[in-house]
Amino acid sequence: MSVITTFSNWRKSTRSTNGVNSCVEVGGAPGLAGIRDTKNRAGGTLVVSRQAFDSFITAVKADRV
Repeated sequence: MSVITTFSNWRKSTRSTNGVNSCVEVGGAPGLAGIRDTKNRAGGTLVVSRQAFDSFITAVKADRV
């Protein structure tokens, strides 16, 4: 099953700086997080639950990932 979801408020990683070619963006939709490659936005979006994304970010910040 395919569901079309519109993500908004795309934000680029704060780790992205000029001259760096490995950037990601994260966008939001109700209950979901979308993750895409800044250099290839048309290449697809990884969609995960907001809860899963929040757990991932918490683990990264705690240096568990």
